[in-house]
Amino acid sequence: MNNRLKVLRAERSWSQADLADHLGVSRQTVNALETGRYDPSLPLAFKIARTFDLAIEDIFSE
Repeated sequence: MNNRLKVLRAERSWSQADLADHLGVSRQTVNALETGRYDPSLPLAFKIARTFDLAIEDIFSE
């Protein structure tokens, strides 16, 4: 699954650790999401969308 997490995070000048804190996950999870090695659960995808005030479809694509 492709995503725009790295770009969205950079637009806010957040580190991976900063985003991890906002989401309540580890920095390693954020890294795995950004590199496409891990697809988020539906609850995590909703949390990510709320964090960036976007629809899930605006962040993730197949």
